[in-house]
Amino acid sequence: MDFVTIISFLFNFDQHLIWFTDTYGVWVYLLLFIILFCETGLVITPILPGDSMIFAAGALAAAGSMDVFLLFCVMSVAAILGNTVNYWIGKTLGPGIVYKKNIGWIKKEYIDKTREFFDKHGGKTLILARFIPIIRTFAPFLAGVGSMNYFRFSFYNVVGCLAWVSLFLFGGFFFGNIPLIKENFTVVIMILILSSFIPVFIGFFKHRFAKRS
Repeated sequence: MDFVTIISFLFNFDQHLIWFTDTYGVWVYLLLFIILFCETGLVITPILPGDSMIFAAGALAAAGSMDVFLLFCVMSVAAILGNTVNYWIGKTLGPGIVYKKNIGWIKKEYIDKTREFFDKHGGKTLILARFIPIIRTFAPFLAGVGSMNYFRFSFYNVVGCLAWVSLFLFGGFFFGNIPLIKENFTVVIMILILSSFIPVFIGFFKHRFAKRS
């Protein structure tokens, strides 16, 4: 799958989700679980849809295509388990990876950026990072690398995941079918995707400016 195909898939995910729901019914819950689990649990898949997918699922639930409370349970468990797996990957393999330049999709710049975020915000990073693409994938990994206490990690993990899923799922459920939003749903999804990357862009330009200075 090339870059253009990936971008097209992300920007039109709502349409893919509608098709999958109509075609495979309840299996859509398994699909959503797998995507969220991989997006949060595997450091090689940070570009999978997150915020926009949860919002789109909430809007479809409001239209009667899915059960919003079942979605909440499935997505929350997927996010919590994903982070937990990522933590143990970091704790087990991290020290040997973090000092290498790049390993496939694992770019050292992503790790360095998340480490800076951790240094600035501490344990709260695991909550704040849920709302920032890429960083949310590497935050639990670095928590494992840094040997954060597992029970402390679990507290921030659960709080962050529940807050993240609740905000976007019920946001989509209550606002996704407002006529103006429904008629321009693809545009709304694109805005969600782009706006979620704003902190990443700001961090990138600040980093570039600091290097030039």
